[in-house]
Amino acid sequence: MGSLDAELWATGIHGEDSLPPVSSGGGLSENHKFSYGHASSTGERSSMEDFCEARVHIVDGEVIGLFGVFDGHGGARTAEYVKQNLFSNMIKLPTFISDTRSAIVDAHRKTDSEFLKSENIQNHDAGSTASTAVLVGDRLLVANVGDSRAVICRDGNAIAVSQDHKPHLADERKRIEDAGGFVMWAGGTWRVCGVLALSRAFGDKHLKQFVVADPDIQEELVDDSLEFLILASDGLWDVVGNEEAVEMIKAIDDPEEAAKRLVEESHRRGSYDNVTCVVVRFLTCQIDGNTDHR
Repeated sequence: MGSLDAELWATGIHGEDSLPPVSSGGGLSENHKFSYGHASSTGERSSMEDFCEARVHIVDGEVIGLFGVFDGHGGARTAEYVKQNLFSNMIKLPTFISDTRSAIVDAHRKTDSEFLKSENIQNHDAGSTASTAVLVGDRLLVANVGDSRAVICRDGNAIAVSQDHKPHLADERKRIEDAGGFVMWAGGTWRVCGVLALSRAFGDKHLKQFVVADPDIQEELVDDSLEFLILASDGLWDVVGNEEAVEMIKAIDDPEEAAKRLVEESHRRGSYDNVTCVVVRFLTCQIDGNTDHR
């Protein structure tokens, strides 16, 4: 990187030609009740440790939306494993439709346990966040492990529907200390045992006693006031606030274009990190029997 380019990155001022490439995709549910898009960029990192999922399934005759962002650390293997297995483990459970919340918890625990069993003794420090959303009928269940984040737009307002799992938070610190661990300031942030800047994650075998993969789950009603959902890795949230993100994409009907807009803006603002974003637009407003795509 030349001195001028470096200065532009440092000040958060980037020309369009200097933005890292972005990969993206999207789709529309069979029942035309929601559309979705995703976008990812390696950014200035040498490798990609983010993964995402955005797909539709039919379970017991019902159209199900499955969306997730997985941000790896210590390599990409944990995030890739969680992407490949979490939702599959979830929808296989017989309680998935009847007790979706319990199925989400059980699938998180099963996925984490099976990943840890697959790790050899040399690979014990890899982990991943998971910010996921499951759409079942008029219910949106958002589950979070780590510091990828979920934000909804309801009635034009940005509402966080997940809490970043950081070690300094009172409940997280108490849980870690009750398990025999400690939280300390190291390398410019609070860390579990002076090592990990997350208090919950998949993997992280060497800290598993303290760093759990139990998700916090929040349920939202999908009605005419719910406009869209954003799931994104911290590469976005480190430089873009919740309200800013919502305002940026309110007028963008295509969720793939909205996701790309957020990823590109994060790099314009100087994010060096991998950035991955999923946007889901809810098309629930009915006018004269036809779906209003807003």
